[in-house]
Amino acid sequence: MKVTFIGAGSTMFAKNLFGDLMLLPEIEGFTASLFDIDPVRLKESEDLVNRLAKLFGKKVKVEATTDRIRALTGADYVINAIQVGGYKPCTVTDFEVPKKYGLRQTIADTLGIGGIFRALRTIPVLEGIARDMERVCPNAYFLNYVNPMAILTAYMQTQTGIKTVGLCHSVQVCVKELLTPIGMANKIEGHKEKIAGINHMAWLLELRDREGNDLYPEVKRRCAMPEKYDCGADLIRREMMFRFGYYITESSEHTAEYNPYFIKSKYPELIDRFKIPLDEYPRRCEQQIADWNGQRDRLLNGELSHELSREYGAHIICALETGKTYSFNGNVMNENLISNLPKNACVEVPVLVNQNGFLPCAVGDLPEQCAALNRTNINVQILALQAALSKKREDVYMAAYLDPHTRSELSLDDIKSLCDDLFEAHGDWLPQYR
Repeated sequence: MKVTFIGAGSTMFAKNLFGDLMLLPEIEGFTASLFDIDPVRLKESEDLVNRLAKLFGKKVKVEATTDRIRALTGADYVINAIQVGGYKPCTVTDFEVPKKYGLRQTIADTLGIGGIFRALRTIPVLEGIARDMERVCPNAYFLNYVNPMAILTAYMQTQTGIKTVGLCHSVQVCVKELLTPIGMANKIEGHKEKIAGINHMAWLLELRDREGNDLYPEVKRRCAMPEKYDCGADLIRREMMFRFGYYITESSEHTAEYNPYFIKSKYPELIDRFKIPLDEYPRRCEQQIADWNGQRDRLLNGELSHELSREYGAHIICALETGKTYSFNGNVMNENLISNLPKNACVEVPVLVNQNGFLPCAVGDLPEQCAALNRTNINVQILALQAALSKKREDVYMAAYLDPHTRSELSLDDIKSLCDDLFEAHGDWLPQYR
């Protein structure tokens, strides 16, 4: 079995995915093929995965290369964790240029003007990966961890023949993040949940304890007492639950920029009221760089340990290899899965996987208000993908015109001008739009 990791310079993420595989008793051994364009980070990941294999006594052959074809040749599974354009310069550009127009963001990787331009940079690289896979590993499964999740996964599933699923991190911890601050952590074990929607805006539709009792009434009662049950900075998800009836899987800092209600120059007091961390992603990137610099020597030369992470990837690979059925929430095209969302939308729903591949589960209708909010984001996702395929600036403008946060702050003329400034600032990262 060969598992190829594209973007292996994401060392801690590579540690999680390969460490998880090594901890699963069903997986005896495999080849870990690491690819990255940064040879220094690639070597660090190679050394770390080798150390993990030694720690767990697993027969893992580790190979590292800056040759993508070599990394992909003969792969059974391909894990995608790239960041095209990097934190610097491209992510910084996605934040700083919109600021000149008074448009502020928190994460800017999934929707909004930042999410659109991140998709435009990434899809040409995905196209190259897909074409390489069709040549040298056409039957491999592609596990996409890269944002903007819905746009990129939709590209892979509709424009290539590669077997693809999109994987996020938020569904796994949604219930824990809801119940723990309100003193209901004892209800987490054995709970039953139903979650569906779109990536970063999926809905906790049902939440029951192990006996089958509906937990939502007590959850809402306690969430209405912030003086007793403090949720820290995670206020926007509570607000959305009270306004629209259901809890959202993704964090408040993400949710703030997917809707037109919270980051508003006309109402600057909302930033403090909801503790919205503007410019959070650049700050987080700086912290991650500092954290890695502080951990590097210990992980590569000193103590090393690993426990199963919250990621789905290793369990999916195990299910495909062994035939043991595994259930997870994945991002797939909406083929009769959520009835009141568009068929050309990429949705996040329960998925079963075994030796036969992926079996997404039909959910039916979402509550209409939830579907309506999802559609505001889906509109942007569909048009951003259209723009990436057409390579026309006019299509990019239309995607931006429809973005909920952007259009709530800027005029049509300003949105067009902002897009043009971003094309100029990104320069050679987006040559196709000149």
